[in-house]
Amino acid sequence: MEAVVFDGNKLSLSFEKNYPMPQIINDDDVIVKVHYSGICGTDLHIIQGEFPAIKDRPIALGHESSGVIHAVGKKSMFKVGQKVVIDPNTACNTCDFCRKGNYQYCLTAGINSTIGIWKDGGWAQYVRAPQSQVFALPDGITTEQAGLCEPYSCVSHGFDRASPIKVGEKILILGAGIIGNLWITTLHHHGHREVTVSEMNPTRLDIVKRLDTGYRLVTPDVLAKEKTTYDLIIDCTGVGKVMEISFNYLKEGGKYVLFGCCPPSHTSTLNPFDIYNKELTIIGVKINPFSFPSAISWLKAMGSRYLDYHKLGVKTYRLSQYKDALEDLKKGCVAKAVFKVCD
Repeated sequence: MEAVVFDGNKLSLSFEKNYPMPQIINDDDVIVKVHYSGICGTDLHIIQGEFPAIKDRPIALGHESSGVIHAVGKKSMFKVGQKVVIDPNTACNTCDFCRKGNYQYCLTAGINSTIGIWKDGGWAQYVRAPQSQVFALPDGITTEQAGLCEPYSCVSHGFDRASPIKVGEKILILGAGIIGNLWITTLHHHGHREVTVSEMNPTRLDIVKRLDTGYRLVTPDVLAKEKTTYDLIIDCTGVGKVMEISFNYLKEGGKYVLFGCCPPSHTSTLNPFDIYNKELTIIGVKINPFSFPSAISWLKAMGSRYLDYHKLGVKTYRLSQYKDALEDLKKGCVAKAVFKVCD
């Protein structure tokens, strides 16, 4: 089986003898033939040694995957050939966090047991998953569109955490990589029009123009000169220094959503008096607890108006082109790279 494998230090392309096809182990397992599997910013942090992942054996990364059912366990509710998407995260179901519906805080499950980080993931032709983490796609959603379901599920969780977001509020999105673009489509779909997008890479700003939202597009130096304040800031950069600078752009009563995943080494210096005096709210967003159903509903409602790969700046690559995909991401000439694994 062809797979892009991470051994704790580097990526490589492996084949059958080095990376065998997954097998059904439990009666409720399914094997998914992968159609699309995205490269996430978290994957880049893992490859660069900035984010924890399994190190005791090589695995295929990839926690954003869609495809069709290839094989099922004896007790599976799925049928071979069904279009599906995989939720890489789950609960342990025994700790207090999980029993209260907050498995993002779980110390053993959640992001500590993610498919594609701690278990074999979707940068391969086939991947095994328990059926509890697999969702059937309704008619009208393609596996290509569903390749964005996992990041949209994280946006859905962030949207819920930041709500209520009232139409007419002034919103600032920091960073126009793929996550910034998914927030842009989400806000526009929900009726928000008073939105400014800040991005230092002009190529990425050109990509945002394809979405035809009419949002104001600026570079960070413009924000610094304007000193405009906002009701809601959504930081998609994953850069600690950006928060330190942009936190000053919040209005009284404003909310700052820290969405981009910063490496643990990043720090920001904030003024506690400002937080007190302006009654500011800082909102962290960690993975996607129970938000896949919402994301699937969003995909169905948003359709090709928002989910077009070209408009979003998404480019597809074969597994064998993984080096090109990573290089294009580093250059910033694409908002997102997605492996098109099997047709």
